[in-house]
Amino acid sequence: MRIMGIDPGYAIVGYGFLDYNGNSFSVVNFGAVTTPADMPFERRLLAIYDDIRTLLQCYKPDVVSIEKLFFNTNQKTGIDVAQARGVTLLPIIQAGVPFYEYTPLQVKSSITGYGRAEKQQVQELVRTILHLKEVPKPDDTADAVALAITHAYSVNTRRIMAQADR
Repeated sequence: MRIMGIDPGYAIVGYGFLDYNGNSFSVVNFGAVTTPADMPFERRLLAIYDDIRTLLQCYKPDVVSIEKLFFNTNQKTGIDVAQARGVTLLPIIQAGVPFYEYTPLQVKSSITGYGRAEKQQVQELVRTILHLKEVPKPDDTADAVALAITHAYSVNTRRIMAQADR
């Protein structure tokens, strides 16, 4: 199963593609879609849409794992991120690729076993799980890869529970 993880944003959209077979991962690719701060916002949204569509066409994921948004104190930033998340999801929906949403708490719990883990702990475990020499950069990319791992673990857990119910 090929999983695309996405950490949505409008300045940086982290992405990661992992192949998951049984209990093992193969890294396909990871990186970030970036838009410059001086670019008009609507052009940033279009650039994100185009780049995500291209990545989908190139790597053909079976499923997408995307971070579920939560709003903090800055509503303006939250609204802009929500708009960027919408244009990130649009090509996924258009391509008919199923997507699953995970909160940061779910990702931290899945990767470290502790929902209040520090970002650096999650990143180091991503590096370890995937046998990488370095943590994926920028942080948004590491978060996207963690989202892909989280989905793989979630699928595996559901499969084990279904077998136990038989």
